[in-house]
Amino acid sequence: MMKELLLLRHAKSSWDDPSLADVERPLAPRGRRAAPRMGRELARRGWLPDRVLVSPARRAQQTWRLVAAEIGRMELAPGSGEGLYMAAPEQLLAALQKIPEKAARVLLVGHNPGMEDFASRLAGDGSEEDALERMREKFPTAAVARFAFDGRWDALSFGQARLLDFLKPRDFS
Repeated sequence: MMKELLLLRHAKSSWDDPSLADVERPLAPRGRRAAPRMGRELARRGWLPDRVLVSPARRAQQTWRLVAAEIGRMELAPGSGEGLYMAAPEQLLAALQKIPEKAARVLLVGHNPGMEDFASRLAGDGSEEDALERMREKFPTAAVARFAFDGRWDALSFGQARLLDFLKPRDFS
C-alpha cells in the first residue's frame, strides 16, 4: 500500500527574548503568517494527514496548531512528539517506523538541521528532480516536503522514498 509522508519544518521562530530556553521560543510574526498559509495549501491540495507527529518545542506546537486550524482540527496522540525535538535523521526514522500501518499519510513537524538531513537521506530513485534540487538547496522554515513510498512504516529506510513535491511559504505569498 502506498504511504505518504509530509515533512513540515516549524515556521519562523522569535529570538526576541534571549532569556528563553531554545525549546520555549515562540513563533515570530512571520511564522504566524506562514504556518496558516501552508495549512491552507495542504488543504487545497487534499494532503490531509491521518497521523501527526510534532516536536514538543513551543514553535513546532504553535506551527501545528495554526496548520491544523486550516485543515480541520486534529488531535495529537499522547506522546506523539516524544524524541523529536532537535532529532537526528536516525531518530526521525525510528519515530516513523513506529507509526501504525493503518495511517496512509503522516505529517511530521520538526526542526533543522535534522529535518533537512533526514529529507535528503530519505529521497531515493524516482524523486522529482526539480523538487529535490530546491529542497537540497535550502529547507526553510514552514517548508513542506512530500514523499511517497510503497511498503510498511516499520520497514521505511533511507533512500527508499520518492520526493514528489517541495513547497515553500514564498511560493504562496
